[in-house]
Amino acid sequence: MTSRGTPSRFLKSVLHNGVGRYVCQLKRISIIFSKNAQSSLGVRDFIEEGVVDYAKKNPGTVVYVSPQSCRIPRIVAEYLNGNVREEIITSKTAPQISELLSKLTNQSGLDVIRIRKPFHTDSPSIQGQWHPFTNRPPSIGPIRPHKQAAP
Repeated sequence: MTSRGTPSRFLKSVLHNGVGRYVCQLKRISIIFSKNAQSSLGVRDFIEEGVVDYAKKNPGTVVYVSPQSCRIPRIVAEYLNGNVREEIITSKTAPQISELLSKLTNQSGLDVIRIRKPFHTDSPSIQGQWHPFTNRPPSIGPIRPHKQAAP
């Protein structure tokens, strides 16, 4: 926690994901819905139309479809780091559910928090951050705006 009262961290990648090869952090998706409830109508449409396409696009993610006697349909996403996110999908359409699944697939499983700085290093330089005038010779003098000739 910081003095602002909201948690923050430096920008980082999960286990340097993408340096060698990309590993999708989403391990398992469970779609829990009711066979008869009106609130699960969009989920049933998505299961008929799009769940097979989603499974083909994401072969590293296990997709469970479990019809249960529940009033509130939901998606439970489990990530490789052990985090579990549960999204309520009551009265959502099939395209909205597909969009939600793609959002969950692209996330890392880490909590969404404020980023402290856009750059961070574990071994900082004692020279400071580089900029275009770092190695500019001092003999040139300071940079000034050009004077325009009088008309």
